[in-house]
Amino acid sequence: MADNITTVSSESWENDVLKSDRPVLVDFWAAWCGPCKMVAPVLEELAVEMSDKVHVAKLNVDENQDIANQYQVRGIPTFILFKDGKVADRMTGAMPKSAFEQLIERHT
Repeated sequence: MADNITTVSSESWENDVLKSDRPVLVDFWAAWCGPCKMVAPVLEELAVEMSDKVHVAKLNVDENQDIANQYQVRGIPTFILFKDGKVADRMTGAMPKSAFEQLIERHT
């Protein structure tokens, strides 16, 4: 995983996501998810190219079901953009890089 992407968990959720000083795009994923693997390189690019606007994080839904349930993640990959500790936007499914860029630009 890229150095610019943070792995978050139930224990680090509040500090890494809710209390972040900039927007955080969280990738809700699982190791067995094919589309999750397909989109991973795109997220790594975004984490580098848009690091001044957004922080990218990954949350394994199998290991952190409480957080996934709290945000009603029913399909993966799901991407939720958090801003000021609240859900600002979300999308589900493997998307092209341009879709992520538009999502981030709308909220930064």
